[in-house]
Amino acid sequence: MILAGGRVDELNVLTCYRPKSAVPFGGFARVIDFPLSNLMHSGLDRVAILSQFRSFSLINHIGIGAAWDMIGQYRGVSILPPSTGSGKASWYRGSADAIYQNIDFIKYHDPEEVLILSGDHIYSMDYQDMIDYHREKDADLTIACLQVPMDRANRFGVALIDDEDGEVGGRVLQYKEKPHRPKFNWASMTVFCFKPSVLLEVLTTNAREDDSFEFGRDIIPRMMFEQRKVYGFKFNGYWGYTRTIEEFWQTNMDLLGPEPKIRLADWEIRTNLEHRNIRGCQPLKVGEGALIQDSLVYNGCSVEGRVEHSILFPGVHVKEGAVIKDSVLFFNNVVGRNVRLEKVVSDVNVTIRRDCRIGEPGDLDQKEVTVIGWNNIIPENTVVGSDCTLYPALKPEKLSREIKSGEIVR
Repeated sequence: MILAGGRVDELNVLTCYRPKSAVPFGGFARVIDFPLSNLMHSGLDRVAILSQFRSFSLINHIGIGAAWDMIGQYRGVSILPPSTGSGKASWYRGSADAIYQNIDFIKYHDPEEVLILSGDHIYSMDYQDMIDYHREKDADLTIACLQVPMDRANRFGVALIDDEDGEVGGRVLQYKEKPHRPKFNWASMTVFCFKPSVLLEVLTTNAREDDSFEFGRDIIPRMMFEQRKVYGFKFNGYWGYTRTIEEFWQTNMDLLGPEPKIRLADWEIRTNLEHRNIRGCQPLKVGEGALIQDSLVYNGCSVEGRVEHSILFPGVHVKEGAVIKDSVLFFNNVVGRNVRLEKVVSDVNVTIRRDCRIGEPGDLDQKEVTVIGWNNIIPENTVVGSDCTLYPALKPEKLSREIKSGEIVR
């Protein structure tokens, strides 16, 4: 069951009209493609996606699940939105409540285990290894955990794991959700494997007795208090935590460089090639005077300028004299003549007219990301600093001026 419905405000304009799980990533994919591909490679193909916030883009992308080979008599992808009306149903009040509202789905399929995943992280993992460990320990709950630097541990739910099974995992001795002063640093990846009977019991108690409905804040602490068998499964691979714009940008940049941290070909990521007609795009066109360096530039793009250390999704057109550095441009952006972009994330259907300057030149580590919302037309000669946010579909008069670093234009 994939928790994929929430809007995460830290990604501001990228999630104005889509859930975070549907945000484009890496030049051709969506964030949710990573857990879906992991499930496919792990042989787990009875999947429910719990969606709530502006779900159309996500539903359109998932389709019938064919891209991940999840169609067949005992396979399938089910989209489970919240329901309102008779009884106690309501909008999902939290991650635990989202699962609780779909208890009937779990009971109907009567699984041996329930795997609960977040739909908004970038990683490659064989869940079967974790399930095998969960079964070996006869655990009530197994949590996939990644060791993070102690100075960042306060951003996560963190576990203290004993050395029962060395590098594989161990019993969770303590668990704290986003502690102010963390004393241990095995961070929860929001990958949970539950014994179904225990899951239904604790969710029912949570719904009846508690005021909040989150796995990290409520369910895991309750299970620890009740001395349930909670184990940690130690993960040592790459994990992209894209909660903020800066992290989202950095995770995309981890695809680049002489030794990229993410190798999508090795991970065998699947996506829906029919969505936005990726399959039907023409081959990449590169002009005679163009330069593409340390970048991912996909089919459907046309490049006549310079692209350096950047990612271009299908349909991007870079005109002569334009320079794009350290940037991520989503589908169907048009970058006009002599435009310069530095450390920019631009949503779909953005046109930047000639002679614009967006993002300040200088030391990459000293600059913040500038984000452009979708369906914008940036007038000629517009200057935009770093760390700016331009909301979607702005009127031209909002942009016909210098926009200083740190400004938000609504």
